[in-house]
Amino acid sequence: MIEIQHLYKSFDDKEVLTDINAVFENGQINLIIGQSGSGKTVLMKNIVGLLTPTRGNILYDGRDFCSLSKRERILLRREMGMIFQNAALFDSMSVLDNVMFPLNMFSDDPYEDRVKRARLCLERVNLAGTEKKFPGELSGGMQKRVAIARAIVLQPRYLFCDEPNSGLDPKTSLVIDELIAGITHEDHITTIVNTHDMNSVMGIGERITFICGGRAEWQGTNKEILQADNKALDDFIFASDILRQAKIAYFSHT
Repeated sequence: MIEIQHLYKSFDDKEVLTDINAVFENGQINLIIGQSGSGKTVLMKNIVGLLTPTRGNILYDGRDFCSLSKRERILLRREMGMIFQNAALFDSMSVLDNVMFPLNMFSDDPYEDRVKRARLCLERVNLAGTEKKFPGELSGGMQKRVAIARAIVLQPRYLFCDEPNSGLDPKTSLVIDELIAGITHEDHITTIVNTHDMNSVMGIGERITFICGGRAEWQGTNKEILQADNKALDDFIFASDILRQAKIAYFSHT
């Protein structure tokens, strides 16, 4: 579990995050949603340690990240996996070498064991047989699956996903969502996903934190979100006339 307590973040005199409180549960898909500029990316960067909060606490199963020593932070980061928005694969490295990269950095296991672990992760994302290919030879969806395999190769306790469906068609996005959800539930990982994809919200949003204007405006599940009494959230979800009409039609028949 990751718990955020009274987190603030300012850049010079501009306060970007204000008194954020949130709980991200183990074994669940925890979504952070909000429009561009709302602060959700800044929040995730604070959680993973790419930024330092102005004040507040970030607890990883009771361990306050902000109070850890440099060595303790390095050890904690080894428990994290990260899926970047653009996959961030190394173009000059094969698929297998991309997945093995974290193992080569952080593991003392024999080379043969590292190869075996990387291949198991590729099988887990249905990419067995692609080991010798290069990222440029893969589709966007396949690249995202390689990124997932790389993110889980160290068997992380915490998985962070920054817009994992960005640039993908709806069918491929569904595959990525199902992979992330399956891995989260099977391995009991604390997964946090930054997204504005409403298909992901409705499909896998077990716990949702809505960020607006740097504040956590609403928290709940995908079953509660359509009936939430929050104007800012309602405006975000039903931004188009088509969606608003669909909402009216849905509730008129329930």
